Amino acid sequence: MIGNLDTTTLQQIWWLICSLLGALFLFLTFVQGGQTLLWQCAENDTEKSLIINSLGRKWEITFTTLVLFGGALFAAFPKFYATSFGGAYWVWMLILFTFVVQAVSYEYRSKPNNLLGRGIYELFLFINGSLGILLIGAAVGTFFTGADFRLNEYNFVTWANPLRGLEAAFSLFNLALGIFLVFNARVLGAMYLLNNIDFKGLSKFEGRLRRAALVNFIISLPFLLYFLIRLITMKGFGVNTAGVVSMVPGKYLGNLLASPLTLILLVAGLLLVIAGVIYAARSTGRAAIWMAGPGTILVGLAIFFTAGYNNTAFYPSKVDLQSSLTIYNASSSHYTLTIMTYVALLIPFVLAYIGHVWNAMDSRKLSADEMAYDDLY
Repeated sequence: MIGNLDTTTLQQIWWLICSLLGALFLFLTFVQGGQTLLWQCAENDTEKSLIINSLGRKWEITFTTLVLFGGALFAAFPKFYATSFGGAYWVWMLILFTFVVQAVSYEYRSKPNNLLGRGIYELFLFINGSLGILLIGAAVGTFFTGADFRLNEYNFVTWANPLRGLEAAFSLFNLALGIFLVFNARVLGAMYLLNNIDFKGLSKFEGRLRRAALVNFIISLPFLLYFLIRLITMKGFGVNTAGVVSMVPGKYLGNLLASPLTLILLVAGLLLVIAGVIYAARSTGRAAIWMAGPGTILVGLAIFFTAGYNNTAFYPSKVDLQSSLTIYNASSSHYTLTIMTYVALLIPFVLAYIGHVWNAMDSRKLSADEMAYDDLY
């Protein structure tokens, strides 16, 4: 059955898969968000250890999902991977650096007589959770604002800006998305810690995390509103039936209206995030992460769908419109997409295994007593 699918259908399926991986990564950035709360919410070494050891159980899942997202884009849309990673390499190298220092920090922070001391490794975790997520948000923003590249007839990329991708962070639209993702990650981080830690005898610590969820959400709102307002009012990069790219007024609003499902995902996701914040701030419950987390996934899906579907260039060129990439001109061959789709049938089993491992790790809440003899990170 899969072998009978036409190329267009396979391209759309793989944009869906890549979008899902990207949206899952946005949810899993609760690890990065929790890292940035270390100095805001922890007042002593025990509370710091609880935060870091709680997040340390999940940081590899976040990193693996990011790698899978990049790998899926590489396999399904190799022209995008080659253009972005080959041209905008400074922004991707800086993002990679923030994740490398994260891994080093979890490995060496609690080691006896470590070279740099705990404070430096905690600073590295903050950099990963702030700068790393900010730059990822700015990079995703270029799906709508475009990037400074040209492709010649041999698909050789020429980057027109010496900053090599870092210029994305100087766009207000991209920056607004990046800052929103940073603070949304902080909201998710606070909620995850509320769900994962046993606060027996630590009621003040719990209170600080609940306030952090509310305060960081309020701070994120202006950036979210700016992003959404600009998204529905800006010109977008449309593609006609001949493959010619042109600027279309209200393109992304048109995409949302043309696909009621995408609009529903966006609205439902935002409402779930708001419900999670209210639940975390005004109750003693621990399940807020299971409202805001799925909400973040739905919002992420809506963003990626708006960028790639409905005859839209998902990686537009600001300097040469006809170099812009779509899911149709940037994809692999029919044969490659078909083989990959057969392999993708294993995804539900992988997700089930991750769910099983997650449940096993979280079956018992992390307590202060445990830190006294098992401070792994």
